[in-house]
Amino acid sequence: MSLFDRAKRHAWRMAVATMMAILFVLAIDMIYGHSTIAFAIAIVVLIWLNAPMLRFNCPRCGYNMFFRGMIVIPWPRRECGKCGLQLDAPEQS
Repeated sequence: MSLFDRAKRHAWRMAVATMMAILFVLAIDMIYGHSTIAFAIAIVVLIWLNAPMLRFNCPRCGYNMFFRGMIVIPWPRRECGKCGLQLDAPEQS
């Protein structure tokens, strides 16, 4: 599996986690009323689940696949934005 495929899988996992966090906050809001604690819990869990994003780096230059300059985008690049290496090529074992 290529680095791009693993990063893409992480992006989909984060999309599902974000939807579940939204549903969690809405459910707590409907059951108990407005709760900033539920929102804080959802944010902390999403930050914890997104921490592996920082490990999706180009093997040649180390540039992260999710960064576009100083901005983080939720979808990875197919090629490195710094050195141009194709990141969707199958990895060598």
